[in-house]
Amino acid sequence: MKHSYLTALILIAVIAVIAVGSQVLGIRLYDRIATNLLISLVLVVGLQTFMGNSGLLSFAHIGFMGLGAYTSAVLTIPAQMKGMALPDLYEFMKAVEVSPLLAMFAAGLVAAVVAAVVAYPLMRLSDAAAVITSFALLVVLYTVMNNWSAFTNGPRTLFGLPKTTDMPIAAIVAAVVVVVALFFKESRTGKLLRASREDEVAAAALGADIPHLRWRAFILAAFIAGIGGALWGHFITSFAPKAFYLKETFLIITMLVIGGANTVTGAVAGAILVTFAYEGLRGTEGALNATAVGAGQVVGLTEIVLALAMIAVMIVKPGGLFPNREIGHILTRTRREKEIATS
Repeated sequence: MKHSYLTALILIAVIAVIAVGSQVLGIRLYDRIATNLLISLVLVVGLQTFMGNSGLLSFAHIGFMGLGAYTSAVLTIPAQMKGMALPDLYEFMKAVEVSPLLAMFAAGLVAAVVAAVVAYPLMRLSDAAAVITSFALLVVLYTVMNNWSAFTNGPRTLFGLPKTTDMPIAAIVAAVVVVVALFFKESRTGKLLRASREDEVAAAALGADIPHLRWRAFILAAFIAGIGGALWGHFITSFAPKAFYLKETFLIITMLVIGGANTVTGAVAGAILVTFAYEGLRGTEGALNATAVGAGQVVGLTEIVLALAMIAVMIVKPGGLFPNREIGHILTRTRREKEIATS
């Protein structure tokens, strides 16, 4: 358990360095990139709480992010703007206006409740069946967001959210989420869930209620995704349902796979590395298009390179950069080995 505390301190220190560094530089672009990085970190760590402990891939995570974003939007858009932003909104909701922080918590709760209602039967599935049904759940959530005009403005862009997500708020939420993920991993539920990941039959034989354990982790992941969606919504301030579909799903899963799905350290490392790579590739793509190099516009370079990077990592290091041990455990073990070697 001591190495978990050390891991928490190190990861929180990394988050603090990112936040303070961007503030010290004072460049608006870097501040925006760093804030977006921390929001992505919240989402990736949220996905790790389910995927890393259960061993099941979940495509639905970004769908719950969308639920959180729209819930927070409906609760925080000023009443005088709701007539324009959400012309079909239900009458009893038009006068509702709460603080963004309260709306953020409500967004997490809504996502968690929806996950609790729809996900329990899915937790009985494993392997390919679980992956397919999670993708089907993403499609269902996307379709609802795309067609529920009263709540989401349909496929059109929803605007009018107050811009309340800044660097300090994103850093605080990211730090709290990292601590929650680490404590969940070391909890009885987390340990039993990882046991079922390694050997489902043996864990069930020992009395582990595997569907219920997965269900708990899925609800926690959805709660974190809902909060992450609210953070992102109050950072971007206008968005459409297409922001919560395949492209964002691919990006978040890439971050987790490259960093290491089994560890919180891997989730944080993957979010940082892929964000820097993504921004660098996007800048390169823009520069190539601006200089008109080649026969035409360069399209899709960022996605192709990230996909190839994920394939390469899966071949060379199937478990990611941090496959099994948290950074605290690695440092503690290295220190002990040095002490033994010198004694």
